[in-house]
Amino acid sequence: MSLDPTSQPDRPEYFDAMFAKSDDPWKFQSRWYERRKRALTLACLPSDRYSYGFEPGCANGELSARLGTRCEKLLVSDGVDRAVALTRERLKDQKNVEVRKAWLPKDWPRDKFDLIVLSEFLFYLKADAVEEIAWKAQETLTPGGVILACHWRHPIEHCVITGDDAHKALEKFIQLPNQCHVVEPDLRIDVWCAGPTVAAREGLT
Repeated sequence: MSLDPTSQPDRPEYFDAMFAKSDDPWKFQSRWYERRKRALTLACLPSDRYSYGFEPGCANGELSARLGTRCEKLLVSDGVDRAVALTRERLKDQKNVEVRKAWLPKDWPRDKFDLIVLSEFLFYLKADAVEEIAWKAQETLTPGGVILACHWRHPIEHCVITGDDAHKALEKFIQLPNQCHVVEPDLRIDVWCAGPTVAAREGLT
């Protein structure tokens, strides 16, 4: 008997079903948890500005809108048609942001980025896909660039790995120093970068 694709989080149909019920399935716009998490994510970035950023798994573009103010150019992507449409509408006035439909890891772009943000989607994948994304992120990161990951730590129905599992896999394969490690009961943020620290960037050390 074949499995229901809407119960398999590494399939587009899983997210199609979620967006069919709501344009904001995770309540990004209304939950204080989500607003606070975005603020923490942005605060953990070691630089104020980036030349070219990439955010896969953009959902409805709430984090994308804020990343767009920190990047000269930003590419965001999602594998779900409705998510792409919502993000394009959300960011239509931010001309520095490009929105693409892409399913990862197979559609990882060939561009070179100085910021890659992996937020709240790796736990939907299998471990080997997370490892592939870790390699692809390193391959497309410019020298001194930043990889940030942020994920929910609690178990999620149908998911085979947790946010902690995803970050441990990234830590294993990303050959860069970890400059920021934030762990709370609900979330985890890690930042990998070979560049100078925040204080060093401003000549304080």
